Formats: sequence, structure tokens, C-alpha cells
Amino acid sequence: MSVQVAHSQHPDPYAAADELRTTLGELKPVLVLFFASSSYGPDGISAAMKNAFPDSTVIGCSTAGEIISGSMLNNSVVAMAMDTDTIQNVHADTISLKSPDFADDTLSRLAEAAGSTPISLDPTRYVGLILFDGLSGAEESIMERIGDLTNIQVIGGSAGDDLAFSATYVYLNGKAYTNTAVFALIEPKKKFDIIKTQSFCSLGKKLTPTKVDAASRKVIEFNGKPAAVAYAEAIGVPYSDAASHFMKNPVGLMADDEPFVRSPQRVEGDAIYFYCQVREGVDLDLLSSTDIIADTQKMLEEKNKETPIEALINFNCILRTLQLKQEGKDAAYGKIFSNIPTIGFSTYGEEYIGHINQTATMLAFLK
Repeated sequence: MSVQVAHSQHPDPYAAADELRTTLGELKPVLVLFFASSSYGPDGISAAMKNAFPDSTVIGCSTAGEIISGSMLNNSVVAMAMDTDTIQNVHADTISLKSPDFADDTLSRLAEAAGSTPISLDPTRYVGLILFDGLSGAEESIMERIGDLTNIQVIGGSAGDDLAFSATYVYLNGKAYTNTAVFALIEPKKKFDIIKTQSFCSLGKKLTPTKVDAASRKVIEFNGKPAAVAYAEAIGVPYSDAASHFMKNPVGLMADDEPFVRSPQRVEGDAIYFYCQVREGVDLDLLSSTDIIADTQKMLEEKNKETPIEALINFNCILRTLQLKQEGKDAAYGKIFSNIPTIGFSTYGEEYIGHINQTATMLAFLK
């Protein structure tokens, strides 16, 4: 089998990595991708994973919860190993998040290693996978710059730290990094696809940001009114109740009737802080949540009918995970992936085209 997944809940990073190596058996992976709870020290888990897989490119990050075929976990490390039957080539490097311009050098080096330039990379042959320091606040500017540099699709997630919001880490070949992204240029052996699923519908009400502080992801006014006041009026609740509706009533940028979700984080004064940037003057639809389980099952069934899925990497928003737990559906969500080799994690934001929230973005390797 060319793709295998494994997990460990051993608290010692080296024991956990050894358990993963044993579970994965004789597979000789080109790429090992892992997601680890922040209960593991960053330097320890990154070094342990490279020690266990010395001949592989080893990429990972810290999480706010882990996903493995059949289960949603906590305090674990999950891993996917892919050999040359699935991955023809992989080239990986770090991007400093101090400036979007640092993406230029990284993509140039990776494209050169693939015998190309960033803009000439064939989007039917290559896909980009990116993991961000989830507390950097740099996702939008880096993703926008990558979009300027190349035409390949890029998917990924922002690292978590089990809701401590203290420090998040990305990992590459035995080292741990902050204020950094890890970017992997992957050339799958077979076909691949990007799956984006969010469980919201539009309520048909518009909230237009008329005054924003983009750098701090703060909306000061919607529709010319204080942001929290305008939001509460649109929902039809008292101002004091506005924040309690954020999880199930975010806003979305609509594209072909599909929302790209922007999730409110908190009210401060009359302003609303978001988990991603909101642009001034761009209309947003007020959204209402639907059924995450039913929507995800339907999406996967449709994709499997087109071409069977061999493996999935699932970047699932922490807000979706919290909603699933609140509704008692987290076990049911894990079971959706029981028959597909899958790993994933609960993210502090998802990457696809740009930086989004309350979404699952998945990289599917097809049979």
C-alpha cells in the first residue's frame, strides 16, 4: 500500500515516533506528514519524527486536536507516510513570515529544484502544501504573494496550540520554527483534487465593512454603523448577545453562491475582531450554519463517485471542531473518514486561494 496512516498517544515524543515507525512497517516513505498536539515539546517531537524517518522529508505542525481515519483525537500525534507510488517528488523549505517578499526566494528555490520557475509550474502536476505559525497573523499577505508567483493550487492550515493561544510551531526535517511557514511543493504520482467544504447558507442579509483596520483584523463599522451594533441588528438580537452568535452566524464572501467564511472572534468596544482579514467596501453575506456531518458526507460521496479517493489530508477549523463537540457529533465526524486513509488537525485557519475560517480544506490523492 502506497499510503499509510498511524497515530500514537504515548506522551514521550521519541516513544511516540517509534510507535508510528513500527505501525507503518516496511513502507519506505518519500514524505512523512505529521500533526502533533502542543502537549509535545516542539523541539522534541520534530527531532523525534526525523530520527524515526531519516530518509524522508518530514513536515508537520502543532495542533488544536488531531484527526485520524475514524477518530478525532487530542494529546496525540498522527502521521501519514507516502512512498513513490503516491509521491513522485517533494521539495520543502521554510518561509519567514517577517515579509511577504520572503515567499519569492522560497518558491524560486523549490521550483528550481523541480526544474522550473514558480510561474511555469504545471498546476496539473504540482500542488503546494503550506503550514503556518497560527499566531503570526501573516497568512493573508503570504497567500496573496504566493498567488502572484505561481498558478498551482496551494492548500494547508494554520498551526494550533490546543486553544492556549500562546505559541504555535511548524516542523521541517527535525527542526521547529515560529513566525515561519513550511511550504512543500508536491508532485503526486497520480491525480489529486482539492476539497473545500463549509456548512453554511446565506441568510440574504448584507454586511458591508465601511471602516476597518486590516492589519489587526478589526472591523470598526458595518453599513456605516458600529460593527457590533450592525451585526446584532442583522441577527435580530440584543447588542449584548451578539458574540454568542459568532460561531453559527459568521459572515462570508460569496463566490458563485459559495461562501468563503470570515469568522468573528470577539467584540471589543463596538468593534469586532475577526480570525482573518476583512476588506473595506467588500460586501459580506450573513451566514447560518447547516449540518457539518451531512454536508461532509455528501461532499465525499460526490467526489468518490467521480474518482475514488486513495487518501486525504484534512485541515479542519477549530471552530468546526468546537461546534461538533458542542453538538455531540465529533465522534460521528471522525467516522466519516473510517474507510479512507486520513490524517488532519484542528487549525487556527485554513488555506485555499486565501486564508479562510470555519472550513475544511482537504487534499485528496486519487486512485
